[in-house]
Formats: sequence, structure tokens, C-alpha cells
Amino acid sequence: MAQENRAATGVNGRVHNRLCSVLVSLPAHAVSLQPAGDDDDSGRGAMFFCLSRLPFNSDPTPIMEIWPAIDLRHGKPVRLRQGDYDRKTVFGDDPVEFAVQWQQAGAKRLHLVDLDAARGDDPTANRDAVARIVAATGLPCQMGGGVRDQAAIEALLDLGLARLVVGSAALKQPEWFASMCDAFPGKLAAGIDARDGMVATDGWLETSSTPAIDLAQDLRRRTANIAAIIYTDIARDGMMSGPNFDGLRDMADATDIPLVASGGVTTYEDVKKLVEMNMPAAIVGRSIYDGVMQLEQVIAIAGDS
Repeated sequence: MAQENRAATGVNGRVHNRLCSVLVSLPAHAVSLQPAGDDDDSGRGAMFFCLSRLPFNSDPTPIMEIWPAIDLRHGKPVRLRQGDYDRKTVFGDDPVEFAVQWQQAGAKRLHLVDLDAARGDDPTANRDAVARIVAATGLPCQMGGGVRDQAAIEALLDLGLARLVVGSAALKQPEWFASMCDAFPGKLAAGIDARDGMVATDGWLETSSTPAIDLAQDLRRRTANIAAIIYTDIARDGMMSGPNFDGLRDMADATDIPLVASGGVTTYEDVKKLVEMNMPAAIVGRSIYDGVMQLEQVIAIAGDS
């Protein structure tokens, strides 16, 4: 019976992830995201939608959202290898140039990382760059790094960011994180970064004793208003070695929170496999900076055009 329950949870989680991906991809007028059977606007039950409001879609092609990444350090676009600040590559002086480049290549959204704030350095060092990216592109942008209190959440949302990724604080203060998800429904995602299956924190400088899957399930029990999980395997990030498909599959089976694959997406075959796994979304970084993959082709394979 326990095995049957786990199997059912895995299937339901994958179906829910696919539904959430479709909902996010629909134009705003196509579906109302009101909770089914709930007339108030408290946000409770926000994970349960009225399926009757969905338009019929005869196209069975899977769609995976693509989020090109822009990591920021001292206002410049960089990439780290395995989260190591001493192993960084600086790609230029102005991150806005990359933001516009990815937009022109077909990107519909951007993933930003504040490496200074994540490390505990100046939390405002990259805010001007973030505001300029949002203003220049008009794209929905999510950002993670150093989001540890309500003041930071409010300040960053005021910059025009569509969604924030909370990492260390989600592990260390799960009750607070759940309360913030309820206060800002759909605006906060959990950034779960794993090293050997255990949650890493503080800009990946520390590794906890908490399994990544346990954290995801605990957060889901605490709130229905968490927007997504951005799941990163640190060993794969920036290493051009492919994602940890087994880890992603285990995480997708363990929870019904929409999952965003991050770390190691390097080849077109990687992208195809993630689509075949019904992954709702994926972040791409170093491979498009180094020209190993062309963003236009990645978007085409993902069906995100």
C-alpha cells in the first residue's frame, strides 16, 4: 500500500507540474487563477484551479519554459563553476546587453542571481543592474540570492521583479518562508540547491544535514502558495556535464510543487530529455554563453516559442 501511495504521489506530482507549466504559458485572458470553490481572495487553496476555465488545446506537444540565467557580481554578468566564487568567468561589463540579447533570441523570461547578496556582501550592489534589466526588456524576471527578510522581498518586488527565489531562509526559517508565501502568493519560489542530495546554503558555502526532498515536502505541507522549486545540483552547475536527471526525477516524484531544473543543462539532448520527463521549466546558463547551444534552438526544442 505504501508503494502504491508513493507511486500515486509521483504521478500526481508530474501531472500537476505539467498543468502548472501550461497555466503559466497561457495568455492572461485565457484563464483565471481563482481557487476552485473559494470565493475569498486570501490566496488559500491557490494550488487548486477550476479546470473548466481552461480552453481546449488539441496540441499534445509538451512545453517547457526556458529561463536564460544572468548571474550578477559587482553589477557585471559572470558565471561560477560549482558555486565557487574563486572560479568565475566575467562575460562583460553590462548585464543589460545579455538580457536584450536573450530577449531578441526569443526568451520570454529571465532568471537573475545576485551573487553578492547570496554571499552576504552588499545586498544593494546589483539592484541598479536588476532595475535596468527589468526596464530594458519588460520581461518577467525572477531573482535569487540573499532574500532573507521581508524588507528584502518588498524592496526587490518594488524593482519590478515578477518572482523571488528564497534559498537559505527557506531551510533555516521554514515557518517564516511559508508565512511570506502566504503574504505574497505566487511571488516566492524555493531555491533548493543540493550537494550530494543535501541542501546547501549561504551562497553554497555551507552544506546542511537536511535532504533536499525532505525540505521540499516540508515546505509544501506548510503552504499552498509557494510558486515553484528551483532545484540545482551544485556538482553540475557551470560544469557543462549535464543535469542530474535522477535527482530531478526523484524531486518531481516527491512533491507537486512546479519544478524548475537548474544546473548542467548543456546539450540539445539534455533539453530533449527534460522535455520528455515533463519538466515544467529549465534554466540555461553557461552553455548559451559559451555558444555550445543556441538559445533559439533550445527554445524551439522546449516548445516555448
